[in-house]
Amino acid sequence: MTDYAAARLSMVEGQLRTNKVTDEAVLDAFLAVPRERFVPTTLRGSAYVDDDLPLGRGRWLMEPMVLARLLQLAAIRRDDKVLEIGCATGYATALLTRMAEDVTALECDPEFAAVARRFLGAFATCVVEGELAAGWPPKQPYDVILFSGGVAAIPPAVAAQLGEGGRLVAVVIAENGGLGAGLGEAVVMTRAEGVLSRRPVFDAAVPVLPGLARAPGFVF
Repeated sequence: MTDYAAARLSMVEGQLRTNKVTDEAVLDAFLAVPRERFVPTTLRGSAYVDDDLPLGRGRWLMEPMVLARLLQLAAIRRDDKVLEIGCATGYATALLTRMAEDVTALECDPEFAAVARRFLGAFATCVVEGELAAGWPPKQPYDVILFSGGVAAIPPAVAAQLGEGGRLVAVVIAENGGLGAGLGEAVVMTRAEGVLSRRPVFDAAVPVLPGLARAPGFVF
């Protein structure tokens, strides 16, 4: 029988701390949230490998190291209003709810949204359904926006929902606009005095979110 608590500790100590993740709030969240609950039953034994995990229906759970570094880049505070784009089964959502009090998780697939609500329990009401590229205007502006998967470009509608002093983090894919993992870079965008700036931080390869693959004329 797999000792998930030991596997979780090994992930934090062996995958995250050794890959420049030093934010204790991020590390504590990864240590507290049982990743195995958010993957198909057949993959629970592999829940803590350092890789993207297939969830079915063309969706993936982002590898722990990339997700942890994105969360660290976001510099999340307890009183931040957070929007997650593409929550799938809700693993990153569960991490976020341990770091901020106001989290909205947007999902485009009703079946995944239902799974996320079931897995999140008391936090189920934070899951909303809609087109990922449109963001979630009803609660804008946001202090933090996280894309839980790759994007070909940051949708302008989502970027517009970032508030003053806000941070948007995503992996922007430079190659392979399909649903498979593509080469790209993690970026953080910030808004200061109304102006958005963008800074690349590290290379990453993650599967692209549905509706956010490369398409003619889709640029930011």
